[in-house]
Amino acid sequence: MLLFRAWTQCGGWGMSLIAITREVSPNLERCELTHLSRDAIDVNLAQSQHQQYEDCLADLGCQIHRLPPEPELPDSVFVEDTAIVLDELAVIARPGADLRKLETESVAQALKSYRRLSYIEPPGTIDGGDVLRISDTVYVGLSSRSNYAGVLQMRSLLAPYGYVVKGVKVGGCLHLKSAVTEVGENILLINPAWVDVSVFGSIALIEIEPSEPFGGNALRVGDTVVYPSAYPGTRRRLDGYGIVVKTVDVSEIGKAEGGVTCCSLIFRQMVDRSS
Repeated sequence: MLLFRAWTQCGGWGMSLIAITREVSPNLERCELTHLSRDAIDVNLAQSQHQQYEDCLADLGCQIHRLPPEPELPDSVFVEDTAIVLDELAVIARPGADLRKLETESVAQALKSYRRLSYIEPPGTIDGGDVLRISDTVYVGLSSRSNYAGVLQMRSLLAPYGYVVKGVKVGGCLHLKSAVTEVGENILLINPAWVDVSVFGSIALIEIEPSEPFGGNALRVGDTVVYPSAYPGTRRRLDGYGIVVKTVDVSEIGKAEGGVTCCSLIFRQMVDRSS
């Protein structure tokens, strides 16, 4: 998702960044897994790391809208998968894993005060982690969680607003944004083993360090990229391109096939700054 500076002023009104997050479920160790073997998760450490992640977003100008934990929904910290928030509307997703479909209701309730809502309906499935917006093009990963029926619905929902929606085959990872994310204006960080680079045309590409296959997941917030501390080789490549990087430790979240984009829904919101 293309993100902007934390706020801009125009008279008494300005733009803020809202970050919807959710506390880590105490049952995170029961998370869905597709491409990773199950490893012991230190839930207390995961909760501490998530707090530091939220602090990082706040430091970058985000207003944190934190949702309470869902103890019976192990993956519910990954709020990104529940919705796609654009300036014009929010599309409530229909996650590909059955239990995760229950995560969307509370997020929809939170979003309805910010956006008009539309919904992905059966037989469509979409995880928000499969959706990458670059300007007016929306790429949707065709993965084990998101299907072509979901892509067609996204195309229909977004066409009135001028968006072009393209399906992209993904292999070897859970979501499209496990393989590719935006790290600058028309600059992508990418693992070419998991997604075809030709899909993105003339957009500039920074390839991950090959020994760090999960290093393609980065979160752009304004002029800064939030990035996992676990991938120093790829971090050096970002530094070499002049990308401003702020690292966070998300090791326990990573054991649940999560990354830095997964744990927040970040979007612009007009606010009255005159009061």
